[in-house]
Amino acid sequence: MRPWLDLSEHPVPKSPRQKWIETRESWERSRHIEIPPRIAAAPPQPGGLRVAFLIYRGNPRCGGQGVYTRHLTRELVALGHSVEVFAGQPWPELDEGVGFTPVPGLDLYRDPDPFRVPHPREFKSREDWLEFGVMCTAGFGEPLAYSRRVRKLVAERRDEFDVVHDNQCLGTGMLGLVEDGWPLLTTLHHPITVDRQLALSHTTNPWQRLTTRRWFGFLGMQVKVARALPAVVTVSENSRTDISSQMQVLPERMTVVPVGVDHTVFRPMEGVTPIPGRIMVTSSSDVPMKGLVPLLEAVAKLRTEREVELTVIGRPNEGGRVEKAIARLGLTDVVHCVSGMSDDALARLYGEAEVAVVPSLYEGFSLPAVEAMSCGVAVVATTGGALPEVVGTDGETGLLVAPDDPGALAGAIGRLLDDPALRARLGAAGRERVVSRFTWQVTAAGTAACYRALLDGRQLPGAPTADVQGVGAAVLSGDVTC
Repeated sequence: MRPWLDLSEHPVPKSPRQKWIETRESWERSRHIEIPPRIAAAPPQPGGLRVAFLIYRGNPRCGGQGVYTRHLTRELVALGHSVEVFAGQPWPELDEGVGFTPVPGLDLYRDPDPFRVPHPREFKSREDWLEFGVMCTAGFGEPLAYSRRVRKLVAERRDEFDVVHDNQCLGTGMLGLVEDGWPLLTTLHHPITVDRQLALSHTTNPWQRLTTRRWFGFLGMQVKVARALPAVVTVSENSRTDISSQMQVLPERMTVVPVGVDHTVFRPMEGVTPIPGRIMVTSSSDVPMKGLVPLLEAVAKLRTEREVELTVIGRPNEGGRVEKAIARLGLTDVVHCVSGMSDDALARLYGEAEVAVVPSLYEGFSLPAVEAMSCGVAVVATTGGALPEVVGTDGETGLLVAPDDPGALAGAIGRLLDDPALRARLGAAGRERVVSRFTWQVTAAGTAACYRALLDGRQLPGAPTADVQGVGAAVLSGDVTC
């Protein structure tokens, strides 16, 4: 999980009357929101496992977590396993055969009324009051509240699942699941300590620093939970190293299973011609870590030399740093933001770009990088986090530059725009790299191997050697590794 809201700007003060009107509108909106029905999972094939997959915020439009959930669960079902997703709002998009159980919360950050005040009738449990109370103190309570809700739900279905898979909730309820005797595998994409560090480094006054620290208050809980988890899968060697060093998770409890891409959808498309000068970037959140402002500064520099346009897949926050940077740099006529499209439409947009850019200051993996490479588009990425591990060798499968360096970004992008042969060579090599390494089928097979190891009391495949006596509640004391 990573925060997706930009807390760096002071909100425009609203009058008490305006606040009351908006609250009444939010209450009325809540009256017409229906909880989706449960969908039964397809039964497992002979030898298959029954998996309860947990994600507190599952919609793929919210970022890579939802994409990971949809495609991994689909491929696990294709391998013969039965998978049921327990998800909170905004609801996930799932494929046929994947089960679904809604775990409704208050959805306090929903569009169009984030940080809303729910109507009293919406409070139905202690977890609801907890979630709202944390928000009222400028914190983020979704992971904690969800973990407690879902623990109760799966406890009622103890005989229906073989293993539980938590996708980076890391709430204290997850330790409760271990205490209850559930075999638990956790995906930890990258340490949220990095998000906090980068967010704090971009604050400009004491108030921003205070609110940012408070927003990341959930991190203390997540670090405590992560240290006690029996088995952790992460998505890159860089993430494994950072999780171990920054969150003190024992290396012998962790293994690496890279994220994948649907290479049959994200592919070079016949009849789609790149538009001269078009650059593309995909970012689901308007936060400093994504590096959109340095990219905008690079585009402003490139614009003085040539005709360029930038397509941003994502919606910047209204009045946020990205929107302000676009206006400040005079880029409103060449930057186009789009969102909410299908994978097919996204692949077509990749095909219309001459260059795809991943300007992040840090990534634990990077779905946008592998999506672009799978489409045969030449990629410029930074060396932040695991990006070199994903993109490959500089000059062979992509171009790599230092993070937070608009000049370096502009130079690499300009080099590709000027050299069609280089673009074609890097695009073809990138596609080959993805197809051989980063597919959802590979991700699902690696994840299923982790389930088997956990159930057999063995170490996770690829984890450093350690003595294992079994897995269970004893792991909470730190005496047992997996």
